[in-house]
Amino acid sequence: MAEESLTDCAATVRDRLGSRAIVFVGLMGAGKTVIGRRLAQMLDLPFVDSDHEIEAVSRMTVAELFERYGEPEFRALEQRVIARLLHEGPCVVSTGGGAFMNAQTRQAVAQHGVSIWLKADLDLLMERVSRNQNRPLLKSADPRAVMERLMAERYPVYASADLAVETRDARREVIADETLVALRDHLDGRIEEGTGDGGR
Repeated sequence: MAEESLTDCAATVRDRLGSRAIVFVGLMGAGKTVIGRRLAQMLDLPFVDSDHEIEAVSRMTVAELFERYGEPEFRALEQRVIARLLHEGPCVVSTGGGAFMNAQTRQAVAQHGVSIWLKADLDLLMERVSRNQNRPLLKSADPRAVMERLMAERYPVYASADLAVETRDARREVIADETLVALRDHLDGRIEEGTGDGGR
């Protein structure tokens, strides 16, 4: 898409967005932080990574939180942090892979945000996460089997996001441009990608 058209597209998104947040959901390795940060730049909005916020609040890494307190306590903290971010005006938020599995978080995002599922296939996810050894859920003898299980559990829930964008092995600028256009079309009511809550 031409640069001028992207500028118009970004202006439309900002106008339609109002005070809502744009919330990226998806599995680890889908590119939520990379694409989220790029989209935030295009829209001239603040970008926040919820995992980084959790680490700042707790003064511990996500891996340390998992190890010391377990996943349920981590998810409770994650829910509180995301709820706060949703009330901080228009921004772009990248969430951890399990965040959208929390029903209260999904409800809060539906009320105060627009959710975008970055959908990726298994091979791409494994290639990306293999570069990062600091993934608590993948500390397993068979990380690929764990990822397959997570996809089976989470993809049906991610599908309730407001819209889905297929990510792949392409430059971040390409995926971000496609995300911006899909978001514009959704906010304009041109498409109904996801079911959302009540078919918003």
